[in-house]
Amino acid sequence: MTENKKIIKVLISMLLLFFILMGYLTYFGMFIGPKYILSSYNRRQQLEEEKVLRGSIFDRNGIVLAKSEIKNEHQERVYPYKNLYSQVIGYNSRVYGRSLLEMTYNNYLLGMDEYSKALNAFSISGNVTRSGNNLYTTLDHSLQQLGEKLLEGKTGAIAAIDPKTGEVLALVSKPDYNPNENSLGTHWQDMTESVDSPFLPRATRGLYAPGSTYKVVTAALAVENGLGGLKIDDRGKVVIDGKTFSNDKDQAYGNIGLSDALAQSSNVFFSQLGVKLGENQLKDIANRMGLNKDIPFDIPVSNSLFPYKQMGKTDMAAVGIGQGKLLVSPFHMALIASSIANGGVMMKPTLVNKVISPKGLVMKENKPAELYKVMEADTAAEIGQMMQQVVNEGTGKKAAIKGIKVAGKTGTAENEISIKQKGGEHAWFIGYAPAEDPVIAIAVVLEYEGRTGGTAAAPIAGKMMGEYLKSLK
Repeated sequence: MTENKKIIKVLISMLLLFFILMGYLTYFGMFIGPKYILSSYNRRQQLEEEKVLRGSIFDRNGIVLAKSEIKNEHQERVYPYKNLYSQVIGYNSRVYGRSLLEMTYNNYLLGMDEYSKALNAFSISGNVTRSGNNLYTTLDHSLQQLGEKLLEGKTGAIAAIDPKTGEVLALVSKPDYNPNENSLGTHWQDMTESVDSPFLPRATRGLYAPGSTYKVVTAALAVENGLGGLKIDDRGKVVIDGKTFSNDKDQAYGNIGLSDALAQSSNVFFSQLGVKLGENQLKDIANRMGLNKDIPFDIPVSNSLFPYKQMGKTDMAAVGIGQGKLLVSPFHMALIASSIANGGVMMKPTLVNKVISPKGLVMKENKPAELYKVMEADTAAEIGQMMQQVVNEGTGKKAAIKGIKVAGKTGTAENEISIKQKGGEHAWFIGYAPAEDPVIAIAVVLEYEGRTGGTAAAPIAGKMMGEYLKSLK
């Protein structure tokens, strides 16, 4: 009997070890293994990739943005437009690995899933035995080119989105770099050490104080809480709990209401409004807008931050005007503008429309989907009317498009430089058009511009929206 007990204990121990081993192998295969398989340092992976002609990447109209060519029996990744898509598509290099879209969709581009291997196996030339899948993005090449031209010589970003579908039309970040292999090799060290951070995709990963563009969020909260008719005596500055909040150049607007305060971007009005709304309400709408949350997207996006645990009156006032500890990405502000344009619904953003096999089969398709309901449709419509007033009569006049109704909001945001010395503020604009039936929402930020958003960022947004609308005719 004692011997039987010993045998049973040994068997149980062996079974436990077996299940532990199987559990670890399963965990490794599902969560850890893919990272090692796709690592640019995996020599076996590199050898396997040489057998696959990496798929091409296209814009929404079929223009080739990235392709692979065979030269001297080796593949070379070619980016025909050099710097233009470096902050969206990224790079694919034998030496430096891969980034952004090239990394996210690496498996599809190599046709390394089991379906692609079965469907696409055929001889191409030399060592290449099969072809990877092609990506068709939602990007508009002409709009992307215009954005690059408008940001020439500047540091900043542009994000443009179709508010009804969430399709990303343009993502421009400056500075940028040439992702072709020879250029990467020549300039890699200089770029990695540069204070200009050319590898930073500012549109999606840059974080900035939103400044007065965030007042559209504060205004929406006011409407929801029955404060749409609020009037405040604006004398150019106000002291809240010992801290002074001032309008630009201390401009006084007198007895002013919500719509006029948004049009003129009154800090006096919105700082006091922030205090009236209170901590819980400010946190609630920030949460609904997706701050502190991951944004699902085809390339990495930095989380916008609302980092307050407890808020004093000066914190509430600062948030009311888009300052304080608030940090947002231009991409996220474009999504917020798009949610107002889309009746209070923020659509899930998409960069890749379809993945198509070399034989024309659809391997993956991203369809429009709702991400968040951020406000009621009637609230969004009311804020939209106020944003039209910003462009028609207020600080956003330079975003106007002849014959088109435009909704927008300017912003001039303080930062670590402008707080210490006057000048160097970030210039912002968010908006959408046509206001009655929006097809494009946009956010523009210019780092350390030292001019107002209405002067510097609004004209860029107006030109981007205007050219896109022309292209649809």
